Amino acid sequence: MDDAPAPPPDSKDKGKESLTLSELEANSGEAPKGNSSVTVNDLDAVYGIPVEVAAVLGKAEMQVSHLLKLGRGAVIELDRKVGEAIDIYVNNRLVARGEVVVVEDRLGITMTEIIKSERSA
Repeated sequence: MDDAPAPPPDSKDKGKESLTLSELEANSGEAPKGNSSVTVNDLDAVYGIPVEVAAVLGKAEMQVSHLLKLGRGAVIELDRKVGEAIDIYVNNRLVARGEVVVVEDRLGITMTEIIKSERSA
């Protein structure tokens, strides 16, 4: 017999559906505002779950015939301008925008804007 995990407790603050990282860090183990039954320490099981993070520099559309003609050194023009923010996706959901930076010999991203999305009820 499979034991299904217990559903999360109902939030007393229905207007706030999530916590920001700064709220979690500020509370550092204390219960979040509006929900005294969940602490940051209760989230330890969630911290180990892997997610896919993708940074999209831009997009382009072309016909397959054109795609097949591309070779080494070909340049594909993207729909973004130099210096324009890039999109940051977590598990295929847009969560932020940012700028490309160089970290030692690798590329990185500085988040400049967090995208808040409303969850459908």
